[in-house]
Amino acid sequence: MTSLRSHRKWITRTSNQAVTIYQVTDQLGDGRTVRVPGDEIATTVSAWLAELGTHSPLVEDLARAARAGDWPAAHAIGEHLSVNVTSLPVTADGWSHPSRGTQI
Repeated sequence: MTSLRSHRKWITRTSNQAVTIYQVTDQLGDGRTVRVPGDEIATTVSAWLAELGTHSPLVEDLARAARAGDWPAAHAIGEHLSVNVTSLPVTADGWSHPSRGTQI
């Protein structure tokens, strides 16, 4: 799982291009939040579910919907999984712009 402080490593994957980082928030516990690239959404949510002793195939659907920008589907799936996902465009200089992100 990735912390909020380590998002700069993804930015080096693409030089001078904007990438999308997703903010994922656990709605059950203490509201913990992480920022991850799209390919780590399912891993993050699966780890949180594992801490509760459960798993769900919906985590892959959530990640796929978020990466595709299908926010109605991502919102519906997120409600079932008790998570919230927000897209945060990040520029190559490492700055995210939450006001430009998409809240589901």
